[in-house]
Amino acid sequence: MNGSSQETAAVSMYKQYIACLNARAWNELGEFVATDVVHNERPLGVYGYRALLEENVRDIPDLYFNADIVVANASHIASRLRFDCTPVQEFLGVPVNGRRVVFHEHAFYTLRAGKIAEVFSVIDKTAVEAEVRR
Repeated sequence: MNGSSQETAAVSMYKQYIACLNARAWNELGEFVATDVVHNERPLGVYGYRALLEENVRDIPDLYFNADIVVANASHIASRLRFDCTPVQEFLGVPVNGRRVVFHEHAFYTLRAGKIAEVFSVIDKTAVEAEVRR
């Protein structure tokens, strides 16, 4: 595959991964995530990563992943995810307690053999705090 085809394949895989998350199709996660995936330098493996996502959904039942910006090459994906949701209690140490918040996550993925092998995720906690103060 040439560079453009590899980028297209990476973006396509990522869109399918986001659809998998939004459908809560946890059994399909291994199609997109490497068995030994690492999240923010913590080796979780696909089952630990799944548990992290399931916990996120328990804490935020209406969690919906909306990829505003996606930039990719053959080995990396960068994404700006937008969330408009209502965390049940505390979120990132902020007492949200069922209030609607809008915030962004910036996620950077390293791909290996066409799957997500490493994730670096940064959430805009300042935006969450500002939403709660309104």
